Amino acid sequence: MKWKQWFKSPKAYVLITISVYLFIASWATHSIRGIENGGIAVGTAIVIDVLFALIKKRKRIMPDGAAITGLIVALILSLNTAWPIIASTACLSIISKHLLVYKKKPIFNPAAFGLFLSILIYHTEQSWWGAFGDLPSWYIPLLLIGGYAVTNRVNKYQQIFTFFMITFAMVLAMELLHSGDAFDALRPPFINATLFFGCFMLTDPPTSPAKPTGQIIFGILAAVVGTIVYGIYGGLMYLFIGLFVGNLYHLLQTRFSSKVTTKSRKEPRQRGMTD
Repeated sequence: MKWKQWFKSPKAYVLITISVYLFIASWATHSIRGIENGGIAVGTAIVIDVLFALIKKRKRIMPDGAAITGLIVALILSLNTAWPIIASTACLSIISKHLLVYKKKPIFNPAAFGLFLSILIYHTEQSWWGAFGDLPSWYIPLLLIGGYAVTNRVNKYQQIFTFFMITFAMVLAMELLHSGDAFDALRPPFINATLFFGCFMLTDPPTSPAKPTGQIIFGILAAVVGTIVYGIYGGLMYLFIGLFVGNLYHLLQTRFSSKVTTKSRKEPRQRGMTD
Protein backbone atom coordinates (compact mmCIF):
# COMPACT_ATOMS: atom_id res chain seq x y z
CA MET A 1 0.00 0.00 0.00
CA LYS A 2 2.85 2.38 0.82
CA TRP A 3 4.45 1.73 -2.57
CA LYS A 4 1.14 2.44 -4.32
CA GLN A 5 0.95 5.75 -2.47
CA TRP A 6 4.55 6.56 -3.39
CA PHE A 7 3.91 5.97 -7.10
CA LYS A 8 1.16 8.57 -6.91
CA SER A 9 3.39 11.14 -5.23
CA PRO A 10 4.98 14.12 -7.06
CA LYS A 11 8.47 12.76 -6.34
CA ALA A 12 7.60 9.51 -8.11
CA TYR A 13 6.38 11.40 -11.18
CA VAL A 14 9.57 13.47 -11.35
CA LEU A 15 11.92 10.55 -10.65
CA ILE A 16 10.33 8.29 -13.25
CA THR A 17 10.15 11.02 -15.89
CA ILE A 18 13.74 12.21 -15.62
CA SER A 19 14.97 8.59 -15.43
CA VAL A 20 13.26 7.98 -18.76
CA TYR A 21 14.92 11.13 -20.12
CA LEU A 22 18.29 9.81 -18.96
CA PHE A 23 17.91 6.59 -20.94
CA ILE A 24 16.39 8.27 -24.02
CA ALA A 25 19.17 10.87 -24.18
CA SER A 26 21.84 8.19 -23.64
CA TRP A 27 20.36 6.02 -26.38
CA ALA A 28 20.04 8.96 -28.81
CA THR A 29 23.62 10.10 -28.20
CA HIS A 30 24.93 6.52 -28.50
CA SER A 31 26.86 6.94 -25.27
CA ILE A 32 26.73 5.14 -21.95
CA ARG A 33 28.59 8.03 -20.34
CA GLY A 34 25.34 9.69 -19.30
CA ILE A 35 24.16 6.61 -17.43
CA GLU A 36 27.53 6.33 -15.71
CA ASN A 37 27.37 10.00 -14.68
CA GLY A 38 23.83 9.46 -13.45
CA GLY A 39 24.94 6.55 -11.31
CA ILE A 40 27.77 8.61 -9.79
CA ALA A 41 25.56 11.61 -9.04
CA VAL A 42 22.63 9.61 -7.69
CA GLY A 43 24.88 7.33 -5.60
CA THR A 44 26.70 10.28 -4.07
CA ALA A 45 23.49 12.18 -3.37
CA ILE A 46 21.85 9.19 -1.67
CA VAL A 47 24.89 8.44 0.51
CA ILE A 48 25.15 12.05 1.73
CA ASP A 49 21.41 12.28 2.27
CA VAL A 50 21.31 9.06 4.31
CA LEU A 51 24.28 10.24 6.40
CA PHE A 52 22.44 13.45 7.27
CA ALA A 53 19.31 11.44 8.08
CA LEU A 54 21.31 9.23 10.46
CA ILE A 55 22.98 12.21 12.11
CA LYS A 56 19.56 13.82 12.64
CA LYS A 57 18.23 10.45 13.88
CA ARG A 58 15.29 10.41 11.53
CA LYS A 59 12.99 7.42 11.88
CA ARG A 60 12.02 7.41 8.21
CA ILE A 61 14.81 7.39 5.64
CA MET A 62 13.57 7.69 2.06
CA PRO A 63 16.23 9.27 -0.18
CA ASP A 64 14.00 9.60 -3.26
CA GLY A 65 14.46 13.37 -3.20
CA ALA A 66 18.24 12.88 -3.19
CA ALA A 67 17.94 10.57 -6.19
CA ILE A 68 16.01 13.29 -8.06
CA THR A 69 18.66 15.86 -7.19
CA GLY A 70 21.45 13.57 -8.36
CA LEU A 71 19.69 12.81 -11.64
CA ILE A 72 19.08 16.49 -12.37
CA VAL A 73 22.74 17.24 -11.72
CA ALA A 74 23.80 14.47 -14.10
CA LEU A 75 21.32 15.51 -16.80
CA ILE A 76 22.55 19.10 -16.80
CA LEU A 77 26.33 18.77 -16.45
CA SER A 78 28.25 18.11 -19.66
CA LEU A 79 28.90 14.46 -20.48
CA ASN A 80 32.62 15.26 -20.47
CA THR A 81 32.58 16.39 -16.82
CA ALA A 82 35.06 14.47 -14.67
CA TRP A 83 33.45 12.10 -12.19
CA PRO A 84 34.93 13.77 -9.07
CA ILE A 85 33.28 17.05 -10.10
CA ILE A 86 29.96 15.28 -10.72
CA ALA A 87 30.15 13.67 -7.28
CA SER A 88 31.20 16.96 -5.66
CA THR A 89 28.32 18.85 -7.32
CA ALA A 90 25.82 16.27 -6.09
CA CYS A 91 27.38 16.47 -2.62
CA LEU A 92 27.12 20.28 -2.53
CA SER A 93 23.49 20.04 -3.61
CA ILE A 94 22.53 17.69 -0.75
CA ILE A 95 24.55 19.65 1.81
CA SER A 96 22.63 22.81 0.86
CA LYS A 97 19.38 20.85 1.22
CA HIS A 98 20.18 20.03 4.86
CA LEU A 99 22.02 23.17 6.00
CA LEU A 100 20.18 26.00 4.23
CA VAL A 101 16.77 25.29 5.68
CA TYR A 102 13.76 27.01 7.24
CA LYS A 103 11.30 24.93 9.24
CA LYS A 104 13.02 21.75 8.07
CA LYS A 105 12.54 22.62 4.38
CA PRO A 106 15.32 23.71 1.99
CA ILE A 107 15.40 27.40 1.13
CA PHE A 108 16.92 26.94 -2.33
CA ASN A 109 16.34 24.25 -4.90
CA PRO A 110 19.17 21.81 -4.01
CA ALA A 111 20.12 20.81 -7.56
CA ALA A 112 20.14 24.42 -8.76
CA PHE A 113 22.26 25.52 -5.81
CA GLY A 114 24.81 22.75 -6.32
CA LEU A 115 25.03 23.42 -10.05
CA PHE A 116 25.42 27.14 -9.44
CA LEU A 117 28.30 26.51 -7.03
CA SER A 118 29.90 24.11 -9.50
CA ILE A 119 30.04 26.93 -12.05
CA LEU A 120 31.70 29.27 -9.57
CA ILE A 121 34.09 26.68 -8.11
CA TYR A 122 34.88 24.31 -10.99
CA HIS A 123 33.81 26.41 -14.00
CA THR A 124 31.78 23.44 -15.18
CA GLU A 125 30.17 23.20 -18.58
CA GLN A 126 26.43 22.61 -18.46
CA SER A 127 25.07 21.23 -21.73
CA TRP A 128 21.62 20.16 -20.45
CA TRP A 129 22.09 17.03 -22.54
CA GLY A 130 19.39 15.23 -20.52
CA ALA A 131 16.93 17.89 -21.70
CA PHE A 132 17.84 16.78 -25.24
CA GLY A 133 19.87 19.96 -25.76
CA ASP A 134 22.31 18.12 -28.04
CA LEU A 135 19.55 16.43 -30.06
CA PRO A 136 17.21 17.55 -32.88
CA SER A 137 14.37 19.89 -31.93
CA TRP A 138 11.71 17.21 -32.49
CA TYR A 139 12.72 15.76 -29.10
CA ILE A 140 11.25 18.86 -27.43
CA PRO A 141 7.67 17.43 -27.34
CA LEU A 142 9.02 14.76 -24.97
CA LEU A 143 9.97 17.54 -22.56
CA LEU A 144 6.49 19.01 -22.83
CA ILE A 145 4.76 15.67 -22.23
CA GLY A 146 6.79 14.89 -19.12
CA GLY A 147 6.61 18.49 -17.97
CA TYR A 148 2.82 18.49 -18.24
CA ALA A 149 2.55 15.29 -16.18
CA VAL A 150 4.70 16.75 -13.39
CA THR A 151 3.10 20.21 -13.46
CA ASN A 152 -0.35 18.66 -13.30
CA ARG A 153 0.64 16.47 -10.35
CA VAL A 154 2.11 19.32 -8.28
CA ASN A 155 -0.58 21.79 -9.44
CA LYS A 156 1.81 24.55 -10.51
CA TYR A 157 0.09 25.76 -13.69
CA GLN A 158 -0.01 29.42 -12.67
CA GLN A 159 3.67 29.41 -11.83
CA ILE A 160 4.76 27.67 -15.02
CA PHE A 161 2.60 29.70 -17.41
CA THR A 162 3.61 32.97 -15.79
CA PHE A 163 7.30 32.07 -15.97
CA PHE A 164 7.21 30.90 -19.59
CA MET A 165 5.04 33.76 -20.88
CA ILE A 166 7.11 36.51 -19.27
CA THR A 167 10.45 34.89 -20.15
CA PHE A 168 9.60 34.40 -23.82
CA ALA A 169 7.92 37.83 -24.08
CA MET A 170 10.97 39.56 -22.63
CA VAL A 171 13.32 37.63 -24.89
CA LEU A 172 11.29 38.62 -27.96
CA ALA A 173 11.26 42.25 -26.81
CA MET A 174 15.03 42.17 -26.36
CA GLU A 175 15.43 40.73 -29.85
CA LEU A 176 13.22 43.45 -31.35
CA LEU A 177 15.36 46.03 -29.57
CA HIS A 178 18.47 44.31 -30.98
CA SER A 179 19.83 43.59 -27.52
CA GLY A 180 22.65 41.11 -28.18
CA ASP A 181 21.80 37.58 -29.32
CA ALA A 182 18.58 37.38 -27.32
CA PHE A 183 16.83 35.16 -29.86
CA ASP A 184 19.31 32.37 -29.08
CA ALA A 185 17.27 31.79 -25.92
CA LEU A 186 14.48 30.42 -28.14
CA ARG A 187 16.75 27.93 -29.89
CA PRO A 188 18.22 24.61 -28.72
CA PRO A 189 19.89 24.06 -26.29
CA PHE A 190 18.63 27.21 -24.53
CA ILE A 191 14.93 26.48 -25.15
CA ASN A 192 15.45 22.91 -23.93
CA ALA A 193 17.12 24.19 -20.78
CA THR A 194 14.29 26.66 -20.11
CA LEU A 195 11.57 24.05 -20.57
CA PHE A 196 13.33 21.45 -18.42
CA PHE A 197 14.17 24.03 -15.78
CA GLY A 198 10.62 25.34 -15.62
CA CYS A 199 8.93 21.95 -15.42
CA PHE A 200 11.31 20.07 -13.15
CA MET A 201 13.15 22.65 -11.02
CA LEU A 202 10.93 25.72 -10.78
CA THR A 203 8.01 23.52 -9.66
CA ASP A 204 9.87 21.97 -6.71
CA PRO A 205 7.14 21.92 -3.99
CA PRO A 206 9.35 22.52 -0.90
CA THR A 207 11.00 25.62 -2.41
CA SER A 208 8.03 27.24 -4.19
CA PRO A 209 4.56 28.50 -3.14
CA ALA A 210 1.45 26.35 -3.15
CA LYS A 211 -1.18 29.11 -3.43
CA PRO A 212 -1.97 30.54 -6.91
CA THR A 213 -1.15 34.15 -6.02
CA GLY A 214 2.23 33.17 -4.60
CA GLN A 215 2.93 31.04 -7.66
CA ILE A 216 2.26 33.95 -10.00
CA ILE A 217 4.55 36.31 -8.08
CA PHE A 218 7.20 33.58 -7.90
CA GLY A 219 6.99 33.03 -11.67
CA ILE A 220 7.21 36.77 -12.37
CA LEU A 221 10.29 37.22 -10.18
CA ALA A 222 12.11 34.20 -11.61
CA ALA A 223 11.34 35.23 -15.19
CA VAL A 224 12.11 38.96 -14.90
CA VAL A 225 15.31 38.62 -12.87
CA GLY A 226 16.55 35.66 -14.89
CA THR A 227 15.91 37.28 -18.27
CA ILE A 228 17.58 40.55 -17.22
CA VAL A 229 20.65 38.59 -16.12
CA TYR A 230 20.61 36.72 -19.43
CA GLY A 231 20.43 39.99 -21.38
CA ILE A 232 23.45 41.36 -19.50
CA TYR A 233 25.68 38.32 -19.13
CA GLY A 234 24.27 35.57 -21.38
CA GLY A 235 25.06 31.93 -20.62
CA LEU A 236 22.73 29.62 -18.68
CA MET A 237 23.43 30.75 -15.12
CA TYR A 238 20.54 33.21 -15.41
CA LEU A 239 17.99 30.44 -14.86
CA PHE A 240 19.45 29.59 -11.45
CA ILE A 241 19.72 33.23 -10.35
CA GLY A 242 16.09 33.89 -11.24
CA LEU A 243 15.05 30.77 -9.32
CA PHE A 244 17.01 31.82 -6.22
CA VAL A 245 15.18 35.15 -6.15
CA GLY A 246 11.90 33.22 -6.33
CA ASN A 247 13.09 30.92 -3.54
CA LEU A 248 13.90 33.92 -1.33
CA TYR A 249 10.45 35.36 -2.00
CA HIS A 250 8.92 32.03 -0.94
CA LEU A 251 11.02 32.11 2.24
CA LEU A 252 9.86 35.63 3.13
CA GLN A 253 6.26 34.74 2.32
CA THR A 254 6.45 31.66 4.56
CA ARG A 255 7.98 33.61 7.45
CA PHE A 256 5.37 36.35 7.18
CA SER A 257 2.50 33.84 7.08
CA SER A 258 3.99 32.06 10.09
CA LYS A 259 4.15 35.30 12.10
CA VAL A 260 0.57 36.22 11.20
CA THR A 261 -0.64 32.76 12.21
CA THR A 262 1.24 32.91 15.52
CA LYS A 263 -0.11 36.38 16.27
CA SER A 264 -3.71 35.35 15.49
CA ARG A 265 -3.39 32.41 17.86
CA LYS A 266 -2.12 34.58 20.72
CA GLU A 267 -4.77 37.29 20.42
CA PRO A 268 -7.75 35.14 21.50
CA ARG A 269 -5.81 34.00 24.58
CA GLN A 270 -5.00 37.56 25.51
CA ARG A 271 -8.64 38.61 25.13
CA GLY A 272 -9.72 35.67 27.25
CA MET A 273 -7.33 36.69 30.04
CA THR A 274 -8.65 40.28 30.10
CA ASP A 275 -12.37 39.38 29.92
